[in-house]
Amino acid sequence: MTSVQAVVMAAGEGRRLRPLTETWPKPVLPVDGRPVLATLLRELAAARIEDAWVVTGHLAEQVEALAGDGSGFGLRVRFARQPEALGSADAVRRAVEAGADAPLLVTAADTVYTAGDLGRACARWAESGADLGLGVRLGDDPRPEHTRVRVEHGRVAALGEGEATAAPLWFLGPDALAQLEAVPGPPYELASLLHPGALALPLGPTRDLTRPDDLVRENFPYLG
Repeated sequence: MTSVQAVVMAAGEGRRLRPLTETWPKPVLPVDGRPVLATLLRELAAARIEDAWVVTGHLAEQVEALAGDGSGFGLRVRFARQPEALGSADAVRRAVEAGADAPLLVTAADTVYTAGDLGRACARWAESGADLGLGVRLGDDPRPEHTRVRVEHGRVAALGEGEATAAPLWFLGPDALAQLEAVPGPPYELASLLHPGALALPLGPTRDLTRPDDLVRENFPYLG
């Protein structure tokens, strides 16, 4: 398999974080005092990913200034713009139009993964030969916005039920990428590609900023 490239979806408005995201885009806000996007790019580099396409939209200039050419994080970064928030599949299409190609790791820009999880997920997906994979948090204590997933024998059996929850992490091979044009919408969502039998890639806990009080919790835990 050729080297995995990453698509980082960083175009969203972060509406539940308003009014903070009226001034700062969600990916530049901190977890543990560091911008979420900076931590994610370093984890991608640690997973031996060399090329990342960051899809920007809302307050794009701030996100692009933070990422730069990626050299500060140990990989190459290029950008694609998503003028409208038309969904995750549309974001990936924008990256592909800008030059990204399968195999792809696709992730939200606002998520901090357990250290090493991205590398382990990449290795497991490559070994499996699967064309479509979904990151799943096993034994997760889900927030209302987390989608439940039933996992059987290491494969996705169903969405909307089960003990695991879907993480914003996808792996797309050539066949899955070719199906993007047929995704219904708007919004155009990667979940439309999911089918029973897709590879389930186990992850530890993830951290993200969904609401303003998360910013306090994730940076000043002693106040909790």
